[in-house]
Amino acid sequence: METKLREFGRLICRIAAGAFMSREEACEAYRQVIQNEQPELQQGAFLMAHITRGPSTEELAGVWDALDRYDTSKVVYTGSNIVCDIVGTGSDSLKTINCSSPASLIAAAAGLTVAKKGARLVTGVSGASDIFEIWGIDLQAPLTDAQKVLQECGICYLPGEAFLRQGWARLIHTMRFTSAFNIIGPLTRPCNKTSHIIIGAYSPEVCDQLIEILKEIDIKGAIAPFGRVAGYPETEGMDEFSLCGPTRVTELKDGQVSIYEVIPEDFGCKPCAFEEIQTFSTAAKNAKAILDVLSGKNKGALASFFCMNAAAALYVTRKATDYKEGMEMAEEALFSGKALQKLNLLRKYQGK
Repeated sequence: METKLREFGRLICRIAAGAFMSREEACEAYRQVIQNEQPELQQGAFLMAHITRGPSTEELAGVWDALDRYDTSKVVYTGSNIVCDIVGTGSDSLKTINCSSPASLIAAAAGLTVAKKGARLVTGVSGASDIFEIWGIDLQAPLTDAQKVLQECGICYLPGEAFLRQGWARLIHTMRFTSAFNIIGPLTRPCNKTSHIIIGAYSPEVCDQLIEILKEIDIKGAIAPFGRVAGYPETEGMDEFSLCGPTRVTELKDGQVSIYEVIPEDFGCKPCAFEEIQTFSTAAKNAKAILDVLSGKNKGALASFFCMNAAAALYVTRKATDYKEGMEMAEEALFSGKALQKLNLLRKYQGK
């Protein structure tokens, strides 16, 4: 035991000094964290040293291997539809109201099969799990409930608290800093058939890394947006498509990676001020604001913000030919009340 502790301690020092791990070494190191084989002090020092130095793409692939092999329970989907996920890494500098959760409901209402995963807050006001819990979703419900609603209704919510039971779920409760798990956690594949994903990140560099990892693990289509606000520094951004300025997009399509920029007008949207989509002060206020949009009480900037991110999912899965057509499909799904119906189905099958 003492030998393992010392070996891990030396690894921390190497990383802090700038050394890099192989994919296999990263997998083994993160396995020890996931399975709680090291003292918490060493785990925290390792995670901070690694994220501070900056993980390589090869290392992040190793983190993904560890999470997938040792920490991810699976939901089995037997249908023939394309399955998509919409998620963000969090830890972005511009904190918006939760977007991936309503975007998932809207995309599902437009006909896309969505296995949406998420977790509680780490650095913001509310994570997806906080929002869904307020709406009445039981985060402790067996994954068989999620599997049933996905099979029958085309959507489910997969909380990290349910499918990541050893490592990441344990760490979420105590960590209040960003780690490689924040980058890789959103890449976990708790649904066996997930082949497409919208995954925003907190920097352009991380967006590019995520797409490279997704390419390695054979995801068929993926988009990683880094949204900005007009007039703000280029380094400040959000982990979703922005209604307030340009969005840098890294896209994986047919095995090829491209980088380009879109603006709200490409979706047929009018830009808004950041304050119109900014997070509220509490999770409860965020949940109510989203529900107001789903209920048709608010058809303003928040509705457009949610729809444009749903539109991206419809585009990447080729249900829409471009972002503008996806936006039109998303708005119809939202304003017809179909998105709220999807939430009510989740409450029925996955509720408390």
